Amino acid sequence: MKLKEFDFELPRELIAQRPEDRGHSRLLVLRRDGQIFHRSFSQIVEFLNEGDMLILNNTKVLPVRLEGRKPTGGRIEVLLISPLYEDIWRVLTRENYKGIVKVSEDLELELLGNERARLYCKGDLQEVLWRRGQMPLPPYIKRRPLPEDKIWYQTIYAEIPGSVAAPTAGLHFNEEILKGLSEKGILIRKLTLHVGPGTFRPVRTEDIEDHKMEEEIFEIPVSLFNEIRKVKEAGGRVIATGTTTTRALEGYATGRYMTLSVNGQIKGSTDIFIYPGYEFKIVDGLITNFHLPRSTPLLLVSAFAGIENLRKAYKEAIAMGYRFFSYGDAMLII
Repeated sequence: MKLKEFDFELPRELIAQRPEDRGHSRLLVLRRDGQIFHRSFSQIVEFLNEGDMLILNNTKVLPVRLEGRKPTGGRIEVLLISPLYEDIWRVLTRENYKGIVKVSEDLELELLGNERARLYCKGDLQEVLWRRGQMPLPPYIKRRPLPEDKIWYQTIYAEIPGSVAAPTAGLHFNEEILKGLSEKGILIRKLTLHVGPGTFRPVRTEDIEDHKMEEEIFEIPVSLFNEIRKVKEAGGRVIATGTTTTRALEGYATGRYMTLSVNGQIKGSTDIFIYPGYEFKIVDGLITNFHLPRSTPLLLVSAFAGIENLRKAYKEAIAMGYRFFSYGDAMLII
């Protein structure tokens, strides 16, 4: 299967640069028989049934985009990805530079090469990051991060720090919508998958089967799979919020994961790559945003909705002026 099949033209003005108020984005509902409906996200409760299960990804994005200065005075930007051991972190930077980077009086980094850096932090690192760092907005948002992005680029149920990108399908939920779903008898459960930098990276292989996903860390309560089985046996559906939630569930269900430890929680990592032809084991419905051309989330959604169905939906969304990507509008595929 060729990557060019998953390309499309998108007017630049449809790339959302700021979010709508939570719950107020538009919602395109795509049934897998090809029917399309247009709603507000606040009306999503109409399409979920009593006895369904909605699963959310409660990962939390830290403001890990850091701007600092070299000893020469030159500016440099560094993105913290994940801790490797002790005070050594995996980092990304656009420059081939080794040496000290001073971010502030309480935070310095020593870039070591090979995407590694040693951190020198006075005080609690997370507290320092919230004061000194910026949110790691994706590169198609053509502005500098604002202080408001520390709220905007975060779900209201974010709990477990560890992501360098938000699980953006969840940005649409507010407390009122979640309450309405719960009152209708929809089970709401959570898991964690920490989104890595691979979410920003386009597929570069002509044959999509040759693409390799980066591993991402997940944590799922053992009890969740027993609940999923009971929901399905009773005729309910499992609705995944986002491609991140989907990868965690399907990665575990297909055995495409490595387990780190189990103590009431399944902790591991997965490099599952889902593209058309994949048979879903758990997920029956998917809430998602509109994705970049040639991207791994677009391939996953194409696998779930069907390639032609998704092409039709995207064409209609573009014609109707839907907002695309992280801060854009939402889709529900059922």
